[in-house]
Amino acid sequence: MYKTLKPILDAELAAAKENGTYKVERVLESSQGREITVGGKKYLNFCANNYLGLAGTELLEKASEEAVKKWGFGLASVRFICGTQTVHKDLESAVARLVGTEDAVLYSSCFMANVGLFQTFFGEQDVIISDELNHASIIDAVRLSKAERAVYKHMDMADLEEKLKASSGKRLRVVATDGVYSMDGDIAPLKEICDLADKYDALVMVDDAHATGVMGKNGGGTPEHCGVVGRVDFVTGTFGKALGGAGGAFIATRAEAADYLRNRSRSYLFSNSLDTAVTGTSLFVINHLKKHAEFRERLWENTKLFRDLMKKNGFAVPNAQHPITPIMLGDEKKAVEMAKALFDEGIYVIGFAFPVVPKGKARIRVQISAAHTKKDIEKAVEEFTKVGKKFGVV
Repeated sequence: MYKTLKPILDAELAAAKENGTYKVERVLESSQGREITVGGKKYLNFCANNYLGLAGTELLEKASEEAVKKWGFGLASVRFICGTQTVHKDLESAVARLVGTEDAVLYSSCFMANVGLFQTFFGEQDVIISDELNHASIIDAVRLSKAERAVYKHMDMADLEEKLKASSGKRLRVVATDGVYSMDGDIAPLKEICDLADKYDALVMVDDAHATGVMGKNGGGTPEHCGVVGRVDFVTGTFGKALGGAGGAFIATRAEAADYLRNRSRSYLFSNSLDTAVTGTSLFVINHLKKHAEFRERLWENTKLFRDLMKKNGFAVPNAQHPITPIMLGDEKKAVEMAKALFDEGIYVIGFAFPVVPKGKARIRVQISAAHTKKDIEKAVEEFTKVGKKFGVV
């Protein structure tokens, strides 16, 4: 009966409120963008995954309207019955070309893509070797598979090699890593990972959710950035961040592996087709970005400006090469309260605390967008500095 669960929930939620880890969802009264409206007040938004500034734009609204007009609102079917349209196949081909693989398979979310990947290919005879700071979707997907699990220290290649040596008797070994780590913005050493995988006859899987469309000369993600296109066996990614922000995801891989996923992946086979608005708009975005490198150029200019100004004003800013910029605070209550103080000053950021990040690693994660203006960034740094002095951070 529920009455046995209620006191447990009440106690856990009370503890979360006390230690600063209770999460309150603010409700946006506007479209997503550099500026958003909450409670009738406008805020500069510095915490969205909207890296290229495309979410909420008229450009994508028009693309979405045209897709729905041509392909209908939805398909009321899974892909293998009557849920595959030309636009789905075109998007899969476009994704494969973007990230440098032979084929790609669409999923409803990157969480479901990761679940579908590990459950489909890896069983009791296999081992999945995962970075300790991998995204929750990788962690849960690995747990849901029947494969043995091994965890290596964050981006520690010596420890990874030890795990590869120790698993020599397994049928299949796969190294699983984020391309860009969402809390720190650091980039996985994919060349070194691929070199070790080659040495020990292992597969490589990269979750590139925060890199697709952003990293690399052409936006192909961390494999392109690290010079290992063609050496990564599985790339998962999403259209729900830089590529428009709505949702949907993919697994990009070799042709026979994609064919196997279409026949065996449960989170693909038993989920409705990706809706036409997201599918058509995502295809538009990938094609549009081929001709408009200025989105990425502006993103990197904005990222450099923010990092340089924050360092100048006394903040300890990591040297990671990504628009994710964590302002490390350590204390969980301080992170939450400082974010609230910044919100009061018109800067929308969120304090991250356990269990989203490890205990003692609380921070405010700032995310820069191509949509931000120079004035926006200067204003954010000004408010960070004022609030940071109040909390004894600078």
